[in-house]
Parts: sequence; structure tokens; C-alpha cells
Amino acid sequence: ELKARLIATDQEFRRLADAHSEYARKIDALESLPHLSQDEQIEEVKLKKLKLHAKDLMAEILSRHSMQMQ
Repeated sequence: ELKARLIATDQEFRRLADAHSEYARKIDALESLPHLSQDEQIEEVKLKKLKLHAKDLMAEILSRHSMQMQ
């Protein structure tokens, strides 16, 4: 799979994948709390935006590599 190959060979893609996973882990930890303070709610929104941005950048790299393979 292209994604697995890029994680193994593309430093930027690997960095983004690691960051995406870390954001997801932190979001899960916040969402597991029964009640979020205002600061925690702000942090959750920030993390979700960062996670989405990392995903978008990963999609760009995947698209670029897919086009090169054709």
C-alpha cells in the first residue's frame, strides 16, 4: 500500500502520520473525560484542527505520489 510505503520512505509523510496519531490520542483522552473545562474545550478544538491539517497534508502527498506512479 502506498501509505505504508510512504511512512517507510518519506520523512515528511512519516512526521505528519506521527503527528496525526498523536493528535488523535490526545483528542481521545479529552473526549474520555466526563466534563471538559473551557481550556480543555479550546484545546480539543485546536487539536481537531491540527489533526485535520495533518490529514490534508498527507492527502496531498498521497495524491502527488499516486500521480507520479501513473
